Amino acid sequence: MPSLDDIARFQTSLSADDVAWLHALVADWQIIADLSFSDLVLWVPDAEAKGMWAGAQIRPTTGPTTLFEDVAGTFVPTGRTDRLEIALATGEPVAEHLEEQRDGTRVRVEVIPVNRDRRTIAVVARRSAESVVRTTSTLENAYFDAAAELAGMIRRGEFPVPGTRTDLSDSLRVGDGFIRTDPAGSVRYASPNAMSAYRRLGLTGDLVGTHLGDVTTRLVDRRATDRGPRALIGSSESVEAELENSLASLLLRVIPLRSSGRRSGSLILLRDVTELRLRERELVSKEATIREIHHRVKNNLQTVAALLRLQGRRMELPEARAALEEAVRRVGSIALVHETLSQSFTDFVEFDEIADRLLHTVLDVSNGEGAANRITAERFGSFGLLPGEVATPLAMVLTELIQNAAQHAYGDRGGTLTLAVNRIRDKVRLRVSDDGTGLPADFDRTGSLGLSIVTTLLEGELGGTLAFEERVGGGTTVAISFTV
Repeated sequence: MPSLDDIARFQTSLSADDVAWLHALVADWQIIADLSFSDLVLWVPDAEAKGMWAGAQIRPTTGPTTLFEDVAGTFVPTGRTDRLEIALATGEPVAEHLEEQRDGTRVRVEVIPVNRDRRTIAVVARRSAESVVRTTSTLENAYFDAAAELAGMIRRGEFPVPGTRTDLSDSLRVGDGFIRTDPAGSVRYASPNAMSAYRRLGLTGDLVGTHLGDVTTRLVDRRATDRGPRALIGSSESVEAELENSLASLLLRVIPLRSSGRRSGSLILLRDVTELRLRERELVSKEATIREIHHRVKNNLQTVAALLRLQGRRMELPEARAALEEAVRRVGSIALVHETLSQSFTDFVEFDEIADRLLHTVLDVSNGEGAANRITAERFGSFGLLPGEVATPLAMVLTELIQNAAQHAYGDRGGTLTLAVNRIRDKVRLRVSDDGTGLPADFDRTGSLGLSIVTTLLEGELGGTLAFEERVGGGTTVAISFTV
């Protein structure tokens, strides 16, 4: 289905400003479709005056549709679009009439000219199903009246109403809550959902006949918005706000209406979002609690590492001291992940920072004070965001591989340790390479505690694979792959 831009660019002679006006109309015409219980189709004139193009369409959320197939992009030649062409030529609406469809059903169609700067640039066909004559409800009458005023504003070039549009404009619907006020700001009609929302704020009694700005001012926390409720509800531009007090929260959108050249009141859409805001506050509280837990776990792990370090200093046997130092590094790698999670608002961490810190921390200790930068480190590629349950075992795997290379790969000479990462969507491939002496002839990875830890974590917790390769020119590469 072609877009409005496609049709306007290739099939019409509309200017860029005209197309922008039509975009603004189409962005806001769901309100008219819902208020009139009708489908809307935007028709634009062909550049060669050979007919009309259907540039866009919208179906109502408040009633049945007459558009069972998409019509946007359809071309209707001259002679079959008499009423559309009359409205386009005269700038006047064509009254509702009945059109028979291919299946024998009949549809009520009204044609509304779209004017801008005193020119008719397009027309809107408002379509609704022919229904059995019945008495309409008060709500339906209020809807129809507001729809008629908006249609008149389209004809006079007064709709869409200027003003900043946000996601709130698209999220509020007529069925959420509807209030119609007169030019003085008094409520002429309030839908049941609107009444329920205001009663949630603390209203007692009825809204109809009251001044909405005064009532709202008494009910809401005036610090909730930059503008007071009276100024919001009486605005001459389309405005949006969230109003709240200790009892409830409301999303509000005010659309000023005009008739006969003067302000005729406002159409106000609103929604009770109290439960949504309560859940959001609960989530914020839970996130803060989780971050505090990660912070405390990190502190506890650092305490454990400090105790192990103190115990190591009291050891006389070099083997025992080395074992405790390795334990300190393993605990530290886990603490590093929890430290990062404690500063994050999600359960995901940027693992590149953790990998770089592990590289420098482990190698600084291995190099010793008298041989600074003896082993240097490089990282290529990016891990991206990883969930906490992946980051923790991966940090321990990296710690063991870096430590193992630093202890066994280089002997008395220096070298470079390289981390090469390749991530494609959820597939991660990591190669840890050294340019050292290579694997010994009797290499057995099951005989090393560190490599046993790596194998267990990689296969058990990450569900990945591990392989050792000899590098051309000397050295070893450990190839790892796993799925996030």
